[in-house]
Amino acid sequence: MMSSVFTSKISKFDAKKLSDNLGITYKNRNLSTLIKQINNALKIDFKGKSADVTEENIQARARGIFLMALANKEKGVVLSTSNKSESAVGYSTLYGDMVGAYAPIKDIPKTMVYQLAKYINKNQEIIPERIITRAPSAELRDNQKDQDSLPDYETLDKVIDLYIEKNKSINEIIKAGFQPIIVKKIVKLILSSEFKRRQSPPGPKVTTKAFGRDRRYPITNNYLG
Repeated sequence: MMSSVFTSKISKFDAKKLSDNLGITYKNRNLSTLIKQINNALKIDFKGKSADVTEENIQARARGIFLMALANKEKGVVLSTSNKSESAVGYSTLYGDMVGAYAPIKDIPKTMVYQLAKYINKNQEIIPERIITRAPSAELRDNQKDQDSLPDYETLDKVIDLYIEKNKSINEIIKAGFQPIIVKKIVKLILSSEFKRRQSPPGPKVTTKAFGRDRRYPITNNYLG
């Protein structure tokens, strides 16, 4: 558990409970000092510039440094936590939470992650219920929610499925009942995030069309206009 000033008490509590339920080692390290040191080192370069996603990404990248250091020292590997929904639209930080040697849920959409969590809890609560029901958040700024930046995951995953796996066009997806502005936003994010996916760790193929195995897209072109 790599805490920052934005990490909620709820997240810490649920992470500890999950670790106890799984019988795995739990460590809580506050990275606020490290994050602050990085920001201070950039003060001169950022002078006169407002805080934005840059500072959010610094937090994720500080965690990447910490995880990779532990893996090196312990002769282990880091598992990337990105799922297919996040990978599709680039909702992850390059050299941050994307670090790792293997990505076990790389080809699993977010909605399927929730289904798997509920299945795991079928007979007893292993994953704390609040982890499943609580609004997802990267906790990189105050009161941040995934849906501040993305459509709800039900909509997002349906559009990703139609566009990637069913190979439907933008117009066909809109005719299927989705709002044009949402479809165009999602498709633009998918196309512009290919450079991130090329640098992501490998993972298993689960769906009919996995990124990196069944679908590759040019990263140097003028298709986006």
